[in-house]
Amino acid sequence: MSTPHIDADKGQIAERVLLPGDPLRAKYIAENYLENPVCYNQVRGMLGYTGIYKGKRISVQGTGMGVPSISIYVHELITHFGAKRLIRIGTCGSIQKDLKLRDVVIGIAASTDSAINQKTFCGRTYAPTVDDELLFSTWENAKKLGIKIKAGNILTSDKFYEDKPDFWKLWADHGILCIEMETAALYTIAAKHKVMALSLLTVSDNIVTGESCTTDERQNGFDQMMKLALETI
Repeated sequence: MSTPHIDADKGQIAERVLLPGDPLRAKYIAENYLENPVCYNQVRGMLGYTGIYKGKRISVQGTGMGVPSISIYVHELITHFGAKRLIRIGTCGSIQKDLKLRDVVIGIAASTDSAINQKTFCGRTYAPTVDDELLFSTWENAKKLGIKIKAGNILTSDKFYEDKPDFWKLWADHGILCIEMETAALYTIAAKHKVMALSLLTVSDNIVTGESCTTDERQNGFDQMMKLALETI
């Protein structure tokens, strides 16, 4: 049952899967939140674990950075291992002044500068969106946990280092909240296979102000987001 990127047997991966980009964040979640976690994957260092959270089997699988990388893992998780609910738990760069470090964002839709969907849809524009049930559940759980969240349109970009320093201003002027590198692919693949997906992001940088979190905070912090994702999934 193994794939080229996930070395797991049938049944080792749960239908509910959290998707951090950083494999060490997957390790952190497994060790701090899951009961009896078992590591099922170490291929390319992209760690994957399955354990129990409040009586439910949950897996957490690292996906790496960018549209191509998450596309591989999401495709294999859905088509080979039967994943039905997927929540990305990642970081983003805010392009709005009022969206501060460590604020939590739900991506309702994912604009993108990636050409991958243009190739899929023969040059046409496709608007990838969140699953409505997961969206409403996350919103209600955030209220219960006392977590303030912002929901809206985000940008999935292919470039981390942009040549034009003010590139973000056009997106910000049209209401984009933040920039990350994976959500448009997650939502598109989930829609194709008729499964549920949501992207939950913590602001690690503010491009407007120049503020940023530390490397350790990116890897091991952001517990509000992790708790919210676990409660929702």
